[in-house]
Amino acid sequence: MTAIRSVVLGCGSYLPQQVLTNADLAARIDTSDEWIVQRTGIRERHIAAPGEFTSHLAINAAKAALADAGVEAQSIDLIVLATSTPDNTFPATAVAVQHGLGIHHGAAFDLQAVCSGFIFALATADNFLRSGAFKRALVIGAETFSRILDWSDRGTCVLFGDGAGAIVLEAQEQPGLSSDRGVLTTHLRSDGSHKTKLFVDGGPSTTQTVGHLRMEGREVFKHAVGMITDVVEDALARGGITARDLDWFVPHQANKRIIDASARKLGIPEEKVVVTVHLHGNTSAASVPLALGAAVADGRIRQGDLVLLEAMGGGFTWGAVLLRW
Repeated sequence: MTAIRSVVLGCGSYLPQQVLTNADLAARIDTSDEWIVQRTGIRERHIAAPGEFTSHLAINAAKAALADAGVEAQSIDLIVLATSTPDNTFPATAVAVQHGLGIHHGAAFDLQAVCSGFIFALATADNFLRSGAFKRALVIGAETFSRILDWSDRGTCVLFGDGAGAIVLEAQEQPGLSSDRGVLTTHLRSDGSHKTKLFVDGGPSTTQTVGHLRMEGREVFKHAVGMITDVVEDALARGGITARDLDWFVPHQANKRIIDASARKLGIPEEKVVVTVHLHGNTSAASVPLALGAAVADGRIRQGDLVLLEAMGGGFTWGAVLLRW
């Protein structure tokens, strides 16, 4: 019995030119490279230039993904853009990306699930493609978190960076086996009772301002490992595999300590874990596709590899996607 799978045709990424190192931050606030690395694993992050918007980052990542896939922009009939830092309250930043790519057909919309955004966007696009509603999609995670940081708060401003990553997905008929290429299973979770642990203290309806990111770091860490491993174990069980069967684990790049603890609890060896947090910081919805892009570009992830993606973000939201590259 055959099945329609959402197969990855290509991926791409984009990082702003400006690099902000831990030493740069130490010159501004009471912190140090040693303090940041020890607690987070982060050494540097990229910051969008003045006048460089989330849509600009997303368009560049999308163009790179289209080039990697070897397909034209006009073949795309769905764009799902995950972001918590849109260009405007409305319209959706996805339509700016659609226009920037010269596409005038199909559908484009934003999805907001904070750091889990790309996982939620990928699951959403997968459902649309498998239903037959669309044939080829761009799934993008893009953020300019530097615009919502309180740069006097050393507990948050050292953590985040800007960037974008994208993949091209195509609906393809596959044999319907676990060896199929494409998305094999998706798992999404949320629990709004944790809102105050990670949120932005502004919004059109509440304060009529953009606001700044606020976080209870210890509380987030306390919940993260358990939630991540729970949803990953569900994905493995649904896929009928164990952690040993994975070729690559691509987690959300929030904190090296969370990544390491989650991998240990799941029994995934260090050499199978893709880590880019030291170079990018936490880029929220862009985090997973940026890590994917790095591992594909350097030849680690190859066609046929079994890859597990996961992320957790404010809300709380969390999720996992099992796919064969």
